[in-house]
Formats: sequence, C-alpha cells, structure tokens
Amino acid sequence: MEAEFAGMDTGKVLMKFLGYRDPNPPCIPKETGFVGFPDPPTLPSWISQEDVDYYAAKYDKSGFTGPLNYYRSIDLTWEMMGPWTGAKVVVPTKFIVGELDLTLKLPGAEAYINNGGFKKDVPLLEDIVVLKGVGHFLNEEKPEEVTKQIHDFFNQF
Repeated sequence: MEAEFAGMDTGKVLMKFLGYRDPNPPCIPKETGFVGFPDPPTLPSWISQEDVDYYAAKYDKSGFTGPLNYYRSIDLTWEMMGPWTGAKVVVPTKFIVGELDLTLKLPGAEAYINNGGFKKDVPLLEDIVVLKGVGHFLNEEKPEEVTKQIHDFFNQF
C-alpha cells in the first residue's frame, strides 16, 4: 500500500480515511486499488483543510509504513497481550462509540457489546453510549457531546 499511497497526494489519502462514512468495512476495488476508493464529497465539518494539510505534512515526512505496520502485526499484538487473556477491566467504565464507526461493524462486535460479552469482561461497565451519525473520530466529530458524557460520568464519583 505504501507504494500506492506514494503515488497519490497525501492529503487525498487522508481525506479518503477521514471522510469515510460507511459503517461497513471498506472495500478497495481490485482493479484500481486504493486510488479507486471513493473520495468524500466534501471535507467533513469536524476537520479543517488546515488540519488535513498539517497531518499530510507529517505523513509526507514519515510515510505510512508505521501506521500500516500496526495492522500488519495485529497477530503479534494479540500474542504479546497473551498474559492478560481473560483479565477483566475492573474500574467503573462508560463506553462511547459512534454508530458509523466501522469497528462497530466488525464481525461479532455488536453481539459482543450488546449480548453480555462486553459486560462479562468489563464487570463495572455502567453505560454504553452510541452517538448517532458519528463515525470513528467521535471526539473530533462531537467534541461537546463527548466531553459532556465524560464529565457527567466523572462527576458521579
């Protein structure tokens, strides 16, 4: 993918990710590769062109190899986390997710969250909040709402 990204404008690559609004996993066309992945119709309201340019400049210096390697090594990450397999999160927890976050649509994710698996692993889970119309970058897309959710949660202690 790095070679493909290198032949594209970095800002456009970032916009394809930042502007992705389909909660289903992205499907990159075989015939065209990532270059054929649709451009968002407009800049999302929660990010400025100045922000995109800033991030693009950073990626122009470092490239995409590091971030892509995170996903390439996901199996290694699971192996390294092995000692904590079965460990519970035992602090009061509020889980906030955007309804358009593609991670919510990963196979089994919604069933895990809604059918007791999440609560089993996080026994002090107090609330699950699904923000309507919000994608993966919820703190950017709805900063006031996310801040209020966190503030209200902390205020109970």
